[in-house]
Parts: sequence; C-alpha cells; structure tokens
Amino acid sequence: MTIVSVSLNRTILDEMDKLEKSHGFSGRSEIVRAGIRNLLSEERKRQDLTGMLHALFLAIHDEDSDDQVTEMRHVYDKLINTHLHSKIDRDRCLEIFLLRGDAREVKEMTKKFQANKNMDNVQLIVM
Repeated sequence: MTIVSVSLNRTILDEMDKLEKSHGFSGRSEIVRAGIRNLLSEERKRQDLTGMLHALFLAIHDEDSDDQVTEMRHVYDKLINTHLHSKIDRDRCLEIFLLRGDAREVKEMTKKFQANKNMDNVQLIVM
C-alpha cells in the first residue's frame, strides 16, 4: 500500500481521535480511507446527474471567507432560488441554497465550493 503524508491541524486530529473511539476505527489512516471512499462515492453519484435539477446545497465556512462566498454566489446567481446565511457559532457560518438549474452548472458550483480551502463542509442533496 502506498503511503501518503497529510498535514492536519490539532482540531481535526482531536476530532479524528473522537471518531476513532466512537466508531471503532482501527486508527487515523482508516478514518482517512473511509473519508476518501465516501468522497469518491459522492463524486460518482454527482457525475451521473443530468438535466434540470432541484437541489439543496449546504456549505459551512469560517466567517472570514464571507466575501469569497458572496463572490461565488454571484457567479451562480441564476441557479439560486433561495439563499439563507446563518452564523452557527463564534466564527463559522452556514450557507443554505435552494437550487434549480442544469446539472452541469450545479456540479460546477459544488466543485468550486469544495475546492475552496475555507469551506469546512459542502454538501449537495438532489431532490
């Protein structure tokens, strides 16, 4: 098996240690492998999407990246029927978007948000 090195901050490591204990993982590497398998599975599902979609899009990010979210939101404005912004704790925000549009554009928006290092979590739920 190939070894890949990853740098993680203390907060993520602490959360991984909690997951290891609560979910019975054999170690941090197994958690990383499970996360990658999940991401790959979600990507395969997203690649199969075609046509006109209705979707719920969620993004959690640090408060300092509000301007970046606003810029990305304007790029995909024609997809967004409704947008809600909520502060979920001291320095993190939740963005909720109700989307309607072409699958190709929805997938593009999702990729742009996922590629942004300031996003803690990005989820696309297709209805």
